[in-house]
Amino acid sequence: MVDNARQQHPIDSETVTGVLKRIIAENGRDHIGGYIFAIACLATVALTTAFTAWIMESVVNEAFAKQRADVVWLICGSIFIAFVLRGFATYGQAVTLSKIGNNIVAQYQRRLYSHLMKLSVGFFAESRSAHLAAQISQNVNGIRDVLNLTVTSTARDLLTLVALIIVMITKDPVLTLIVFVVAPPLLYALRYVSKRLRTATRESVELNSHVLGAMQETIQGIAIVKAFTMEKELARKVEGIIDDAESRANHIARLTERTAPLTETFAGFAISSVLAYAAFRSIYGGVLPGAFFSFVAALLMAYDPARRLAKLQVQLERAVVNARMIYALLDMNTRKNDRVDARDLVVTDARVEFRDVTFSYSNSEPILKGVSFFAEGGETTALVGPSGAGKSTVISLIPRFYDPKEGAIFIDGQDIAGVTKESLRHHLAYVSQQPYLFEGTIRDNIRYGRPEASDADVEAAAKLAYAHDFILAQPQGYETPVGENGVTLSGGQRQRLSIARALVRNAPILLLDEATSALDTESEAAVQKALDEAMSGRTVVVIAHRLSTIVKADNIIVMQDGRVVEEGTHETLAKRGDGLYARLNNLQTPFAGGQS
Repeated sequence: MVDNARQQHPIDSETVTGVLKRIIAENGRDHIGGYIFAIACLATVALTTAFTAWIMESVVNEAFAKQRADVVWLICGSIFIAFVLRGFATYGQAVTLSKIGNNIVAQYQRRLYSHLMKLSVGFFAESRSAHLAAQISQNVNGIRDVLNLTVTSTARDLLTLVALIIVMITKDPVLTLIVFVVAPPLLYALRYVSKRLRTATRESVELNSHVLGAMQETIQGIAIVKAFTMEKELARKVEGIIDDAESRANHIARLTERTAPLTETFAGFAISSVLAYAAFRSIYGGVLPGAFFSFVAALLMAYDPARRLAKLQVQLERAVVNARMIYALLDMNTRKNDRVDARDLVVTDARVEFRDVTFSYSNSEPILKGVSFFAEGGETTALVGPSGAGKSTVISLIPRFYDPKEGAIFIDGQDIAGVTKESLRHHLAYVSQQPYLFEGTIRDNIRYGRPEASDADVEAAAKLAYAHDFILAQPQGYETPVGENGVTLSGGQRQRLSIARALVRNAPILLLDEATSALDTESEAAVQKALDEAMSGRTVVVIAHRLSTIVKADNIIVMQDGRVVEEGTHETLAKRGDGLYARLNNLQTPFAGGQS
C-alpha cells in the first residue's frame, strides 16, 4: 500500500497493555473527572454488593436462629439502603461512561477525518473507498470499548470480587481455600482462548469490511449493475464474501463462548465442594449456619464478576484489534508534507513552467518522461494526445496531488515543491472530467469554491457558468438539495455547477480535465460557453478530448507516450501533414480526408 509503516506514537502492537497505555495517554486527562466519578460509583456498587453478602450471617443467626426481633428492622433497613445506593451508583456510572465513550468516539472520528484529509491523493487511489469507510465505521468503537472495559472491570468487577473474597475469608478460610484450588487451570485455559481469538478477530474485521464495501459499491454503481444485468454475478461474489464472514464470526463465537463451560465447570465444582464441606460440618459439628449462608451468598455473588473478569481478556483482545486498526490509519505519515522551510506562493503573472519533469506512480514505469513546456500567464494552454499520453498526470502535478520524481514545476519562477500546498491550491481552480457534488444545496456546492463568498458572488458565478436559469427552475432554486452526488441533475447541469464552483473561487490559474468529454452535444455547447467565460483573463491548462474545443487556444502541447512531441497553435499544427496533431484533427473533422 503506502509507505506508512512509521508510527508517531510507537506502541507494542502485540500486547493489550501497549494499546491501553496509548489510549489512556491520549484520553485520560480529558476525562479524569468523569472517570473518578464513575469509579466512585462502581466502587459503591462493589461495596454494597459485598455488604449484602456479609450481612447474611446476621440475617440467618439473629433473625432466624436466635429470633431477635429488635435487630430485624436494623438489618432490613441497612439492606434497603444498600440496594438504593447500588441502584443510583449503577445509573451514575452507566450514564457517565456512556457520555465519555460517546465523546471519545466523536473525537476519534474528527481525528480520522482530519488525518484522511492530510493523506495524499495517491493513498486514496490505492485504497478502496468503500472498504476504507466500512473499516473505519467498524473499528472506531474499539477505542471506547477498551477504556470502558478496563474501567468497569477494574473498578466494579475486580473490586467487587476482592470485597467478596474478603467476606468469604472472614466467614470461613477453609472453604475459601477449596474454591481457589481450581483457579490456576481456569486462568491458563482462558489465556489460550484469548490468544487464538486475536487472529480470528482481525480476520473477521477485514471480512466484514469487505462485505460492507461490496454492498456500498453495488449501491453506488446500481445503474451499471442493472444495465449489464450483473445482479447474479455480483450476488455470487457478495454471497461468497458473506459466507466467509459468517464462518469467521461463527469461529469467533465458538472461541468466545468457550469461557462459559470453563467458568461453569469451575463454579459447579467449587460450589458443590463448599456445600459438601459445610453440610458435614453443620451435621456433625453443630456449627450455626449463619456464617455458611453468608459465605455461600458471597460465593454466588462473586460468580458474576469472576465470570466477567474471566472473559475480560477475550473481550479486550477483540476491542484492541479494532483499536490497533484505527491507530494504524492515524499513524500513517502523509506522503507529501510541506517542507520545513516552505513559504507561501506569491502569484503575479500566473506563469506555469514544467522543466524536464519525470514522474511514475509507485514503482511502475514512468508516465512522464522529461516533460518541459510553458503555460504563459493569462493564456490558454491545451494538452492533447492519445489516451495514456500523460495529460491527466500533468494536471495532477500542478496542485501537488503528486510530486515529480525528477525535474521541477514553477509558478512565476517559484518551485512549487518549496511552497505550502495550501497557498498553492488557493491560487488554483479545478474542473474535473467527472464533476462531484456534495451533500447539501446547490448554493452550498458552489460556495465550497470560496466559503466566504456572499450569495451575490455565488449567483454571479452561476450566471457566468450558464447555470443560473436552470437553478431557478429547480423546486427551491439555489436552496434545492442536490441529492447524492447530484443524482437529480443532468451531467451538463452538474458540470456547470462545477464550473461555477471554480469561478466563485476567482483563482488566477484554472485547470480543466476534459470537462466536456462525457457530455452530449447540447450539454457540451452550454458547458463550453461557460468554460469560455471561466477561461477569460486566467492562466488555463486544459486537457482537450475534442480538438474543436481548443482551436482558439494560445498554445497547444501535443503529448504521446509521456513526452511532448509537438507544440504550437491549431493553425500551425494542423498544417503539419505528418504530425500527430494533424492526424488527430483529421480523424475528428468530418470528411477531412476527402476535401480537395
